[in-house]
Amino acid sequence: MSPTEALAINRPEVLAEVTAAFERYEAALVSNDVAVLDELFWNSPHTLRFGATENLYGYEAIRAFRAARPSVGLARTLSHTVITTYGQDFATANTEFLRTGSERTGRQSQTWLRTPEGWRVVSAHVSLLSA
Repeated sequence: MSPTEALAINRPEVLAEVTAAFERYEAALVSNDVAVLDELFWNSPHTLRFGATENLYGYEAIRAFRAARPSVGLARTLSHTVITTYGQDFATANTEFLRTGSERTGRQSQTWLRTPEGWRVVSAHVSLLSA
């Protein structure tokens, strides 16, 4: 059995679950639904998020950032979204985005883990390409 077969890459039911979680995250992000954003990050000191202007280590730092972040200018369009699942409990989601009123392309990477509470982001990275 090949490593790909052993990991069961993109099993349809798992891919559907992660895609739904990713779409829920995106809807919460652009509407600034902080409660859902907090819910979808793994509540652990091991969780991290590297943003365009900040490095956040641990769930509490991410939560504090979300609570203080301005809630204007969040609309964006996604492109080139690639979600890949590895087995039953691990996935990555990568996408490019363009914010309304900006010409800079953004990139977002997330690592998702199935936890007893459901799918959660355990690591995230957001960056902007130079204009």
